[in-house]
Amino acid sequence: MRKYLVGVNVPALRSHNAALVLDLLRTAGEAGISRLELAERTGLTPQAVSKITARLRAEGLAAEAGHRASTGGKPRTVLRLVPTAAYAVGVHLDRDELTTLLTDLSGTAVTLRRRPLDLGAGAGPVLDAVTAEVRALLDAVPPGGTVLGAGVAMPGPLDHRAGVPGRVTGFPEWDGQPVREELARRLGLPVVLDKDTNAAALGLALRPAAPGSFAYVHLGTGLGAGLVLGGAPLRGDRTGAGELGHQTVQLDGPPCGCGGRGCLEVLCLAAVARGELPEAARILGAGAANLVRLLDIDQVLLGGRVVLAAPDVFAEGVREVLTGLGLTAPVSVVTDTGAGTTAGAGAGTKGAGTRGAGTRGAGTRGAGTTAGAGTEAAAESGMAADSGTTVAASGTGVGAPGAVAEGAVWLTLGPIFGQ
Repeated sequence: MRKYLVGVNVPALRSHNAALVLDLLRTAGEAGISRLELAERTGLTPQAVSKITARLRAEGLAAEAGHRASTGGKPRTVLRLVPTAAYAVGVHLDRDELTTLLTDLSGTAVTLRRRPLDLGAGAGPVLDAVTAEVRALLDAVPPGGTVLGAGVAMPGPLDHRAGVPGRVTGFPEWDGQPVREELARRLGLPVVLDKDTNAAALGLALRPAAPGSFAYVHLGTGLGAGLVLGGAPLRGDRTGAGELGHQTVQLDGPPCGCGGRGCLEVLCLAAVARGELPEAARILGAGAANLVRLLDIDQVLLGGRVVLAAPDVFAEGVREVLTGLGLTAPVSVVTDTGAGTTAGAGAGTKGAGTRGAGTRGAGTRGAGTTAGAGTEAAAESGMAADSGTTVAASGTGVGAPGAVAEGAVWLTLGPIFGQ
């Protein structure tokens, strides 16, 4: 019998103005924020803010966090978000690994699970695995807790609005599979489906002090980019924006699983498979430079298991290419710490389960394969090869879910905060 509530069934969450107030409570953190500050920053009247915060408190979404001295009159009451008021699920469905993450309303990780997976096994077995993992994850939700939904991130191309993948590079059998509809039916939860790189970019855009425009360049089992312009993710009308890996950079180059030749992805992953990481970084830098020139973005953020296995090599290599072309956009590596921070090139960050740069070449089965990430993750976290294992639970220092899994959570949480 289900012990938790499902979906956005809290009346206070249905108001746009309430979403604005909630987002300010979220970003204020434990320090909280006063009603006067909320009014000043939202442009709402103090009376409107008082009504909204009263509803949020009545629904258990906000609580008093003490008082703050004022310049005159009585001290101001400070309000804060109640993180345990609701929970959300993030799913990173990679080509060879499944990561599921449960967070509270603030996006703080509660429980993380990870297991090896073969995307080529087909939609039925893969969605069976996702269903089992999410159900196991939901055991960590307190009795009576509200689960808002699940965000699912997977390789593209896909149709975000329809919730259906396209011809995933190397796995054409996923074309047209009703992933969102099927998972919603199985889980009994609202589900949002998006590309892995878009999800990561959304999560990064919602971090404190995020740049207004950036490209998140992800190098793992494939290569892609998530784009944020003016603080909002750029998906394109058909969710096709950011297919950086299939940008042709060598007209007579090797064939790619997408059907093209000389794609950035096939060249970069071939260099990784040969162990030539500086060359892979140089190729990645060429793609990043094209994004900077085309979109005039403020920053390039690098992530993915291959990058996290050698962050200095990739950050310095990409930066060198940009600098050589006179491009001044900073280059940083997104750390895979679970804490949601970014680090510069000098941060010797090692992502969880990323020992070695093992990838499938160009997103095709078996091409240029070294150590599979699912096997590496299993070895590092002691999990069985045929089932998921809880990596960490609340209060024990939840491990590193990765930018994509973290971002997948925000596919569900984002709208609650007006994002």
